[in-house]
Amino acid sequence: MSVLYGLYSPDEGEMHLNGEPVVIDSPSRAIELGIGMVFQHFMLVPVMTVAENIVLADEPRKGLLLDTKAAARRVRELSDRFGLSVDPDARVADISVGTQQRVEILRALDRGADVLILDEPTAVLTAQETQELFRILRTLTAEGKSIVFISHKLGEVLDIADRVSVLRRGKKVETVSTEGATEESLARMMVGRDVLFRVAKEPAKPGDALLEVADLEVVDDRELPAVQGVSFEVRAGEIVGIAGVDDNGQGELVETLTGLRAAVAGTVKVDGRDVTRADVRGKLDAGIGHIAEDRHRRGLVLDFNLAENLCLRDYNRAPIAKRGLISPKRMNERAQPLLEEYDVRGGSCDALALSLSGGNQQKVVIAREIAEEPKVLIAAQPTRGLDVGAIEFVHSRLIEQRDAGRGVLLVSLELEEIRSLSDRVLVMYDGRVVAELSPEASEEEFGVAMLGGKREAPA
Repeated sequence: MSVLYGLYSPDEGEMHLNGEPVVIDSPSRAIELGIGMVFQHFMLVPVMTVAENIVLADEPRKGLLLDTKAAARRVRELSDRFGLSVDPDARVADISVGTQQRVEILRALDRGADVLILDEPTAVLTAQETQELFRILRTLTAEGKSIVFISHKLGEVLDIADRVSVLRRGKKVETVSTEGATEESLARMMVGRDVLFRVAKEPAKPGDALLEVADLEVVDDRELPAVQGVSFEVRAGEIVGIAGVDDNGQGELVETLTGLRAAVAGTVKVDGRDVTRADVRGKLDAGIGHIAEDRHRRGLVLDFNLAENLCLRDYNRAPIAKRGLISPKRMNERAQPLLEEYDVRGGSCDALALSLSGGNQQKVVIAREIAEEPKVLIAAQPTRGLDVGAIEFVHSRLIEQRDAGRGVLLVSLELEEIRSLSDRVLVMYDGRVVAELSPEASEEEFGVAMLGGKREAPA
């Protein structure tokens, strides 16, 4: 997709648009040809308004100044035409993730896109927002637009697509019609074998509380309340899921539990020990493992090799280090068995982390955290951007940790993942735990709670 949008140049082969060969050597050329792309991580400027973001680089002007009224009018006309309701004057920082996605789509349409590429468009949406997006996509195809929909959510692919092309290790395996295709058949093409969709697990046998959070208060980077009076516990031998729409305090909660952000009030205990004021190293030493939401920014040092990344937690301890000196040989001796056990493909001990695919990078992070045998494993978005085979692998490892008597806190925007893995589910909205639901609760019940429509005292 990066080649189609002009971010990368192909080494060979050719592309045709409307039957004619084209060379796309930059995003501006792609836009000129009518190709638009909405990235998985939105490319919006938070401090600017919706209208300012949409007309950016093609602004209506009044003399040397931006004509804000003309920009807002242009956005209203566009949103009315395609049924994409937005407030042109709202600041992007103040609107929901679902609305931000509409803004991204409108920006592409404003530039005349006839081919729209959507990269993992439902990754941060609730079930209700996903259905609204699908309504919009069907409207666009009815208008004659062509849409490329990239997703690892096979049920959604079958729901919205007309044809599916399956890629495996950079090669196209097959293109099939969605009529008659199943999730199982697509997964088999993607991975090359049968995939277990529903996690096989025995009933939980919870023990003593390993993580206790009481009356936690946390502020965000703007000093505004992000976590408000949150209390819960994670016991040995259970997985507790945290569900919710993105940006409702989950990120700040994880940062506080792992030492990346200080709490304003409340307490955090690990196996009875108060670690509220402990820094990252203190919380790691107390027994917390952290599979970070952003593996690039928080999980790995991309310019380090795999052996160095696998030893980030214990590089300063024997046997890796003696008398303050790190032994590359002992680092490799520790890393090699982990690379084999976790089936990290495309990487030797000396390979740089940045050279691996996202799925294999995630395996490195998981291998490092689990190898430390933490008392509490905090897994934040552990399968974001992974294919079905890698997702199956990650899920089985989390279940193994639960069955080994550890406490697992799973934070995910994937509702199906939360329901499939968790023994108990807490729903966060506006920085508070607003409900505790059984994993067997319906999607509608979860959706209502995630949007703040139902507030219950946790059981």
